[in-house]
Amino acid sequence: MSNTIYIGYYFKVKPLQPAVEILIAELGYAGFESFVETEEGVTAYIQKDEWYKAILDDIHVLNSDEFEISFTSEEIEQTNWNAEWEKNFSPIVVDGKCSVRAPFHDKPNTDYDIIIEPKMSFGTGHHETTHMMIQHILENDFTGKSVLDMGCGTGVLAILAEMKGAKPIDAIDYDNWCYLNSLENVDRNNSNHITVLEGDASLLPGRHYDIVIANINRNILLNDLETYIDTLNTNGILFLSGFYNDDIPIIEGECDKYGLKHVETLERNNWVALKFEK
Repeated sequence: MSNTIYIGYYFKVKPLQPAVEILIAELGYAGFESFVETEEGVTAYIQKDEWYKAILDDIHVLNSDEFEISFTSEEIEQTNWNAEWEKNFSPIVVDGKCSVRAPFHDKPNTDYDIIIEPKMSFGTGHHETTHMMIQHILENDFTGKSVLDMGCGTGVLAILAEMKGAKPIDAIDYDNWCYLNSLENVDRNNSNHITVLEGDASLLPGRHYDIVIANINRNILLNDLETYIDTLNTNGILFLSGFYNDDIPIIEGECDKYGLKHVETLERNNWVALKFEK
C-alpha cells in the first residue's frame, strides 16, 4: 500500500450544489475512491493503476450548462498522505462530551475519546454532517441496541455507538479505502462488537437493526432508503444526514411513505441531520 500512487483531481464548481453531489456520484461509478469536499468544490482521488486517459468522458455533469466546473490534476505519492493529515488534522470536541483525534494528539478530558487515522476516508468529525451525527448518538440511548452504520467512512460513528453501549454493530462502506481504514480504526479503539463490511445496500436484505445511521449523499439515500427501512426493527430509529435543509421535504416525504415519523432535526451551516422513528 505504501507504494500506491494516486491521481488527485481538484474540481472547482459553481454553484456548489447539487453539482458536487452529482459529480461525486458520477466519479464514484467511474472508479474514483475517495472525495474531500472543499470550499470551492471537491477533490477526488483514484489509484493510478485504475486511471485511464478518457476517464472523465462519461462524467456528464462536466458538460452541463447549469454548472461551471474546472479542474486540475496531479500524481500523489501515497506515502505522503499521512504527513499531510498530521499537518492538517486537528482534534475536535463535540458538545464537550466526545473527542475525535489522531494518535499524535494529546488526550482531552471527555466522556468519549475516539482515536482515528482518517487518511483518505471521510468522517473526521470536522464536516458538519459527521459532527451532527455524533451529536445524535450522544443524545440518544444506544445501550444494547443493534446498529447499522451505513457509509461508515472512518468508522467513527460505529465506534461511538459501541462506546455508548450498542451491540452488535455492522459498519458498511462500498469504498475499499474506507473499509480498510474502518478496520484499522475499529482495532485502534478496541471495539469488539463492530463488524466492518465492504459493499452497499445489497448486503442488507435479511439483516435487522434497532438503529440505522446513514450519513451519505442525498441521491444514494433516496435510492436505498426503502432497503434501510426494511432492516429496522419495530420502534426502530433512523438517523439520516449528508444533505441540506432544502432537501428535508423530499427526504421526509420518502420516509413518510414507509410510516416513519420525523421527530428531530439538527442543523449546522445549512447541512442537516434528521431523526426518524418507525
